[in-house]
Amino acid sequence: MRYPQGGGLTDAERIAREWVRLQAVAGFEGGEKNQEIAVVLWVSERSVGRWRRQWREEGLAGVASKGSPGRPRLSGVQMARLERELERGPLAHGWADQRWTLARVKTLIGRLFHVACTVEGTWRLLRRHGWSWQQPARRAIERDDDAVELWRREVWPQVRAPRR
Repeated sequence: MRYPQGGGLTDAERIAREWVRLQAVAGFEGGEKNQEIAVVLWVSERSVGRWRRQWREEGLAGVASKGSPGRPRLSGVQMARLERELERGPLAHGWADQRWTLARVKTLIGRLFHVACTVEGTWRLLRRHGWSWQQPARRAIERDDDAVELWRREVWPQVRAPRR
């Protein structure tokens, strides 16, 4: 079930939907037709037909809730291995510099575990395990603070657009 706001079902809503499917199973076992079940449960006949097919093929497991679609894709063992690989650094994995980006971590996850995830999902996974984004604390060796201050005082006021 998709929603225009990008959300999904909460845990409580998922449990409620599962309860509706289980009520449909009771109807299947009682020999009721799809149309009768759909009217009673206020759902479409198409949904009831899909549930009946899943129930016939897989039993109760076919209509049971599959859980949150946002569940973690990596096990604890896989996450521990990912952390070890991240600590080795990007150079060890073939990148030219020592900077981890979310896209690189996503690629690394795909290479190591053959699991596809989005950049946003990668960020959530890392954040959930205590990782945070970092900004380099050092400044470029070539930086001349006196020249920067001079430019800020003399040139910037001339370049800046006047306020209206």
